[in-house]
Amino acid sequence: MTVRVAVFGTSWWADTMYMPPLAAHPDAQVVAVCGRRQATTEAFATLWDIPAWFTDADDLFEQIECDAVVVATANNSHQDLALAALRRGLHVLCEKPLALNVTEAETMEAQARSADVTTMVPFTYHHMPVNRWVKGLIEDGYVGRPLHVNLRYYTSFGFETDYTWRFDREVAGSGIIGDIGSHWIHLARWLLDDRETSISAMASTFTERGPRPDGSDYEPLEDSAVMTIRYESGAYGVLHTSAVCWEGTPFGQTHHLEVHGTEGTIYASCDWDTVQEVRGLRKGETAGAQPLPIPEDIWNGVRQDTVHNTYRDVFRTTDVMTRGWISAIVAGEKIEPSFTEGLAVQRVLDAAVASAHANGAPQTITHS
Repeated sequence: MTVRVAVFGTSWWADTMYMPPLAAHPDAQVVAVCGRRQATTEAFATLWDIPAWFTDADDLFEQIECDAVVVATANNSHQDLALAALRRGLHVLCEKPLALNVTEAETMEAQARSADVTTMVPFTYHHMPVNRWVKGLIEDGYVGRPLHVNLRYYTSFGFETDYTWRFDREVAGSGIIGDIGSHWIHLARWLLDDRETSISAMASTFTERGPRPDGSDYEPLEDSAVMTIRYESGAYGVLHTSAVCWEGTPFGQTHHLEVHGTEGTIYASCDWDTVQEVRGLRKGETAGAQPLPIPEDIWNGVRQDTVHNTYRDVFRTTDVMTRGWISAIVAGEKIEPSFTEGLAVQRVLDAAVASAHANGAPQTITHS
């Protein structure tokens, strides 16, 4: 079976994250691409040898026969594109956050269930070796019962003063809470295998950015946020996501993860250069955290010399995320994280935004 795929979006992200795994998958064929600008979209189609290109989504859906779509566009277009595909019975991979708000996400998730198709929300860090090893250690009881997690995502792109839609409420819905926080919310709930009951959040806009390209004003969004979450088990998490952190690394980004439990502690770090490591110690040990080398079966043959090479290989050569989604479609199976998980994360995002607007007042989270 060949899965005919239409791609919406022509950004560097579509070029880097979606086209390479689709082009390399033996059962995938990209049959069309749709973008906003004619010259950019035509160039993208030429680069990837895509036979048809469009600047109007309706034209693509009317003229092209496809089985699945990738929605790699700005957040305010996710709902319309995904619903148009789902109503035609197409499988959908949609970028995170799933929607602008819970109402949109609920509509999308309900339509996906009704269509009985294979959906995917690409929470990329779910698939990275460091995090998969931490998940395995927790499942094997290394920390006992988890008591709390601390996840920190530091990057520096928020210092840029030019306009970007990621900090425009009308286009993005939320700022760093949705852009980066959605990753961390998913990662924490996956690691703990737990659901959120309440959240408190503080958020700030530290950098003043310019107007939209057309000169119009907009409501600016947060570039730094701290979220404290309580889970059903009683455990809690502190998630710090910030785009205004000078880390001094080649990629200007670092990740830090700590899990404390009744029987031990895990520390994990990734500097997005050459460091991707896990350390730990069990209760009663006093020599400090020791390295816990990532097993070869988790590396799964990907390069380990730099984090970027690992990242590229995970998504281009192993059967996860985009490649896993295609393989699941071929097999007639579902795959996670799906739109159901995307909706669950969106509930937490909306509650975090509400809490931040209320100066950190706790918000209750109800999962259906």
